[in-house]
Amino acid sequence: MDWGRLLNSQRYGDKGRLEDPARPNYAQDADRLIFSAPFRRLANKTQVHPLYDNDHLRHRLIHSVEVASVGRSLGMQIGQALRDGGYDVDPHRVAGVVHAACLAHDIGNPPFGHSGEASIGAWCAETLENPSPGFENIAPERHAEFTAFEGNAQGFRILTRLEMRRNDGGMRLSNAVLGAFMKYPMGAATSDAIRAQDDPVYVGAKKHGFFESERALFAQVADAVGLVPETGPDGLGWWRRHPLVFAVEAADDICYNIVDLEDGFTAGDLSFDKVRDHLAPLDPYDTPGSGDQTEFEQISHLRARAIGGGIVACADAFAKHHDDILAGRYSGSLIESSDKAGVFADIKTLARGQLFVAPRKTMLEVKGRNVLRQVLDGLAPVYDALAQNGWQEERLPDYEKQVAHAVQLDLRDVKDGYSALQSLTDFVSGMTDRYAVRVAGLLTGAS
Repeated sequence: MDWGRLLNSQRYGDKGRLEDPARPNYAQDADRLIFSAPFRRLANKTQVHPLYDNDHLRHRLIHSVEVASVGRSLGMQIGQALRDGGYDVDPHRVAGVVHAACLAHDIGNPPFGHSGEASIGAWCAETLENPSPGFENIAPERHAEFTAFEGNAQGFRILTRLEMRRNDGGMRLSNAVLGAFMKYPMGAATSDAIRAQDDPVYVGAKKHGFFESERALFAQVADAVGLVPETGPDGLGWWRRHPLVFAVEAADDICYNIVDLEDGFTAGDLSFDKVRDHLAPLDPYDTPGSGDQTEFEQISHLRARAIGGGIVACADAFAKHHDDILAGRYSGSLIESSDKAGVFADIKTLARGQLFVAPRKTMLEVKGRNVLRQVLDGLAPVYDALAQNGWQEERLPDYEKQVAHAVQLDLRDVKDGYSALQSLTDFVSGMTDRYAVRVAGLLTGAS
């Protein structure tokens, strides 16, 4: 791959339009994301602690802003290293692309985090096994798009189709930003086929990154930035990752590993000593705090120093593996390739063993899964009625029409089973945690 093409700032539908040097496209992309409704909704979506009342704990929006901040710093270090290495690269452009892609990285996540993804996927699997009229005749090769519901693929759909210019490029972000956003540059059937035959599996094949309905949109992006094309065992095309995906992923890894421990301490799930002992080795300067700091202040100080150490470690790892990354051969993560890999591995072990299984978190995840099932069960009859009335919204029976109106269900593009299930998952994945609870109560009569 070539850095000149990889940083392509053109947009869908904007050919011939000159970029404003005083406000480059990557900066406009960040603004479009920040002012968008899907980004605002992240303020009430789970990061680690669902439906928590403590205002100091992070939600998805704060997490996304923090990841973007880390990504910008990491991108600047990578860009400067590239320039120092003889590449004609503007470090500010590299940093800006990573920053914008980081802002978008969780924009497709459903309510209740990964348990929400699992709940939607499980419901879709049951529905597709014995489909009701609204979801019939969906091609089997499309099932995995829903049964393994993936927030990354939903995010690309939001960015390129649903938000702003619907069905006409969506938010029309620049090619470089969309390339850096795409962690899994393939469809669900291809991902399944590769994972069934390859060991080890290429990092970009672990999940799917787009629905088939958006394949052509990503193909345009991949061609514009010059991603390495491949053909999967299913005969469909896929691509090697954009190099800056690894920076976006590293910024996410740095944040959720480090700040999850800080939140675990704030929530009372992790002791001061454990958090201190796991964060201190990431401080590159072993900086002492002032003597009169509270425990909360000490952890905040350590968190800041640890993030700095993580950025340096990941920038060094990118430089070390640059040639393989640029060739599309690299299949690791910058954190795991860095000299801080062991420290981060210890943090993950602590989080999995103590933080992610905290009783309150587990109980709320169970509640979240049941809430989403109630919403899906309650809305499915609208699509059944739509199918039975020739996919004409105006012919919906009174009750189904009331339900669609009450929750502002968007039925504009629904014309068959596939688009019906997309419409339903578009709606449910876009809900906030608390709105999902509200709608579940409405549909079940519980509130």
